[in-house]
Amino acid sequence: MNSRPDFLFVVILAATAAMPAMAQDPARSPGAPSIPDFSGIWSHPSFPGFEPPASGPGPVVNKSRRPQGADIDGRTLPAKNDILVSNPARLVGDYSNPILKPNAAAAVKKKGEMEAVGIVGPTPTIQCWPEPVPYIFNGVAMQMFQRPDTIIFLYPNDHQVRYVRMNQRHPPQVTPSWYGDSVGHYEGDTLVIRYGGRQNRAVRHG
Repeated sequence: MNSRPDFLFVVILAATAAMPAMAQDPARSPGAPSIPDFSGIWSHPSFPGFEPPASGPGPVVNKSRRPQGADIDGRTLPAKNDILVSNPARLVGDYSNPILKPNAAAAVKKKGEMEAVGIVGPTPTIQCWPEPVPYIFNGVAMQMFQRPDTIIFLYPNDHQVRYVRMNQRHPPQVTPSWYGDSVGHYEGDTLVIRYGGRQNRAVRHG
């Protein structure tokens, strides 16, 4: 299998949140680009779902909705209410989202059509498989450990771990695996992670 990455994962976090950590880096020469400190625990504001980016097209949303079960303070809401949120029991992704490449859009469309008529499509969770990117983002939270040469992602789902080798290339031949081969670099205050070599059975999350 060639090393051409089949996905691009871009993590963009507010640089202001990392300013104290950047100011504490005495090894960085004056004028050099500042690297944010992403170490810590990160979570979604809701489940399932992703907050929209500051600009540009947002994440693929679930077109199947259900009434929200609780308010922001955790108080139970009436079973029937007008606050509609993503329905985790029926995942019908918006395959028209411009962030999807044609093959990804086709996969999301196919899975959504199955779920819309009550056919639960195979997922790593149902099959008891490891949960690769991007499926693992369905989890509520993750923890990041940031080193100069490696970034480690620790997920609560079955204690799964992902390693990202920084400022390195994929090997000429990537051995297919559940998590693939992840390499990363910084573009200013943006962490860019590319990965390839993922097994075909690692289902995309619709």
